[in-house]
Amino acid sequence: MPDTFEKLIAAIHEELKIPAVYATERKLVLQSECMNPVSAGTDIFEREAFMEEMALAAWRRMRTAALQDGVELQLVSAYRSVEYQKQLFLKKLKAGQRIDEILKVNAAPGYSEHHSGRALDLTCPDSACLEESFEDTAAFGWLESHAANYGFFMSFPRNNVHGLLYEPWHWCFND
Repeated sequence: MPDTFEKLIAAIHEELKIPAVYATERKLVLQSECMNPVSAGTDIFEREAFMEEMALAAWRRMRTAALQDGVELQLVSAYRSVEYQKQLFLKKLKAGQRIDEILKVNAAPGYSEHHSGRALDLTCPDSACLEESFEDTAAFGWLESHAANYGFFMSFPRNNVHGLLYEPWHWCFND
């Protein structure tokens, strides 16, 4: 990663008042932004979603296999730029949330797997979006049993080393 990217992230962290020890303490690695995200169609909010090309191909295979097993996986979120992540933090700060609370739920700009275009937030019909209750769905059970066959893993299980909340909906592609 170019030194300029690291400087950009450091400047954003300084602006947001993210502690300099954040990445080290959370055991997170800097995530390069996907250079050529491709359209994955629309997400559940009718926004155009983007992914890294290999992740998109794996997502399509996985979604098709789930459907063949009677499970509908729906896309909530995929690629996010560093700037988008920064704006997400600014919005939450403006709403009165403290930075330490935000960092329990969201990875800091530069450290979100969504920057890579390989992370997907998923849901299914009749499930609350981005809620822990997703773990009680057939879709989550299917993902636990089959996602690895398509190169996906759950990044933030319970009590993860990164200090982020449990996210049963967040799955990342790792070829």
